[in-house]
Amino acid sequence: MHAFLLVGTLATSALMAHASGVSTPQLTLQDFRTETLRGAAGHIRVGLTRAGQWWLLDAHDQPFFSRGVNGINRTGTTGSRTAHLGSYAASVDLLYGTVEPKLFADAVLARIPVWGFNTLGAWAGPEFFDRGVVYAEMMDFRQAAPETTIRLGGAKVPDVFDPRWVDACDQRAAERALARVFSRELIGYFTDDDLAWAQPDGEAGTGEDDGVKRAARPSLLQICLSLEPSFPAYHAAWEFTLAAHGGELATLARAWALTLPNKEALRQLTLADVAVLSAGYRRDQERFAREFARRYFAVTAAAIRRHDPHHLILGCRFGTNPGAAVLAECVAPQVDVVSLNCCDENLLSRIEMANRAQGMPVLVGQFSWTGEAFTRATLPGEPPGLSPIERMLSRGRATLEQAFVHPAMVGYAWARWADRSEQWAPFGEGLVRHDHREAREHTDALTYLNQRAVDLRLAAVASKR
Repeated sequence: MHAFLLVGTLATSALMAHASGVSTPQLTLQDFRTETLRGAAGHIRVGLTRAGQWWLLDAHDQPFFSRGVNGINRTGTTGSRTAHLGSYAASVDLLYGTVEPKLFADAVLARIPVWGFNTLGAWAGPEFFDRGVVYAEMMDFRQAAPETTIRLGGAKVPDVFDPRWVDACDQRAAERALARVFSRELIGYFTDDDLAWAQPDGEAGTGEDDGVKRAARPSLLQICLSLEPSFPAYHAAWEFTLAAHGGELATLARAWALTLPNKEALRQLTLADVAVLSAGYRRDQERFAREFARRYFAVTAAAIRRHDPHHLILGCRFGTNPGAAVLAECVAPQVDVVSLNCCDENLLSRIEMANRAQGMPVLVGQFSWTGEAFTRATLPGEPPGLSPIERMLSRGRATLEQAFVHPAMVGYAWARWADRSEQWAPFGEGLVRHDHREAREHTDALTYLNQRAVDLRLAAVASKR
């Protein structure tokens, strides 16, 4: 049985590589620094070559660069696999029927390698799993206990001090990891998608956005100190903070250069969206944020590895810059690969930032060139007279090619398989339209880029020798 599965997997992988015309890295296990390998032998791993590049390795120790697509399921949904019966779902039902899911899966699996894709990204339907294509699974731990979510100011994170959330993480991991524990094609698990960490040096804080100064917003410590007392994070934050100031609110107020007659005064500042910015506060905020992040990554890693010790942990798909304190705790063994989402021209700098923090490999969990960043008016240095779609493709191709050569990048995923209902061609995000027709303005460009990705990475190393 095992021999049959092995031969089938190898045959499918070879067929996909041939159909896509994608180069295979001419690397062997001996090209990797053994001490950097993460993951269990016989399953997908990640490692650093002696030349200084990170690569994924399949279950047979063949290096590969992941080129994925998110939301490959019958409804074209991202964010969850919950059924949203829109126009794409109706088209799938009409074309493939509703009785045998394998018919739809077979059609998609025949299509994606032609465009150079080799991975099912987040939210793929289970009918695609273990069909000869590597895939990633989403844990979505925050939603395992949504009543514990902190939603104040710019924060959207689970209350990591709440025992209910800890227990829910274990239950969620048991449900999803136990079913995948022996899979040879699973890359690993995303813990969450696009949490908002509310850090003062993250994108939710002060900074520049297209030349416009953004006002500072309350950061994580201030937010936790301002929660309702029903949140364990409220009590943990006050205990943590007062302990550093002799247990006295007046001492804390002086250190933070604030007038705080009582705890409610701080809460009112937060509700008014007024940020505490003093140097004294920033020191406490950084220490608390690191403890908060440490707990998040430790709890989620323990839950996964309790039920599946074989597969990689792919992080929480940072939607924006999470800040230095959070990145400092996003490190092995709690996290094997940093994942981030980026749909603008800052992709290369985002990868560099994530890698620089702890030298981690980086998986781009979501990329698309359909947003305003790639279609807005002509930029300095661009040829005049380009149409919006020409600007989109030119900027998008350049952004992705630049990212491919970064030594930390181990792969990326296109944002969506199918267009959303409210979108219209040619600016839909999907690789297929509502009626399942190919979106050629995307697939033609992506086929070309996917075919070049490995060669670009290998050439970048060769040029430094």
